[in-house]
Amino acid sequence: MIEVPEAFARGTVGREGEPGAAWVAALPGLLEELLEGWGCVPDGAVMHGGVGVIVPVRRRAGATAALKVSFPHPGNVHEPDAFAAWDGRGAVSLHERDDQRFAMLLERARPTTLATVEDGDEVVAVAGRISLRLAVPAPAGLPRLRDQAGDWERELRTDSVELPHTMPARVVDAAVAAVRELGREQPETLVHGDLHPGNILRADREPWLAVDPKGYVGDPAYDGGTLLKARALTLLEADDPRRAAYRVLDVFAETAELDRERVQGWACFHAVRAAFWGRRHGFRMARGGEVLDRLTVFADRLAEALTDRP
Repeated sequence: MIEVPEAFARGTVGREGEPGAAWVAALPGLLEELLEGWGCVPDGAVMHGGVGVIVPVRRRAGATAALKVSFPHPGNVHEPDAFAAWDGRGAVSLHERDDQRFAMLLERARPTTLATVEDGDEVVAVAGRISLRLAVPAPAGLPRLRDQAGDWERELRTDSVELPHTMPARVVDAAVAAVRELGREQPETLVHGDLHPGNILRADREPWLAVDPKGYVGDPAYDGGTLLKARALTLLEADDPRRAAYRVLDVFAETAELDRERVQGWACFHAVRAAFWGRRHGFRMARGGEVLDRLTVFADRLAEALTDRP
């Protein structure tokens, strides 16, 4: 019987409560059923992310693959749809899917992520090139980013009133303006939705391949904001964080072949939203104390820098 990693089990139960505990308890049996049904045998230690486990496997013919099973959640529904639409273009290939059980059999990539690359420009350039390859016409039935625009605007307005922060009013106004200008009119393009270095893995078929997509339909420039947000700690350590942030925007826009101002607009929105999110929920690397205080102040300053024109 496959053992569920303790850290994953603890995190799932802590986040999901009783439904999470029941799902974790049933997970070993579910994995065994999927392995048998898809003709696979385990071929390495079980790995995990925030919401799913990944079991390295070998198929009957000896080829390698990866079995991924995620906790049932609306945010995971369209992951296999995105993989199917890309058909291996810039992302790992989808071999099998069981949507009812939130399970997929995927092309196996290496455990090394793009985040391990030290050259910051190379990190952003690779992400930009991946984004360009993933920008294909969207299939029907996927969630539209534009449908979230109204909620985003209300959320920003509410947070700006309810939460203490140091961002000038013009910064929040700029984020709201970005949602209005960019959010409601977007192309029918498939986008990753959570593109960052941790979701781009070393691979054998190609140097780098994307994993863990949300499968949204909208503006590829949206992912420039998710990338910049993920690079926040690197920016914090830079001699000139504002200049470093604009370098990320420049390199991503160029390699992804996107309009520079659209990328900056989405980045401003993501930065302001992150500044408020940190105050309500904390950040992954800090839930409280002096570190959280430092990160939230930096988030405010980053959002302010992104409001200005370069």
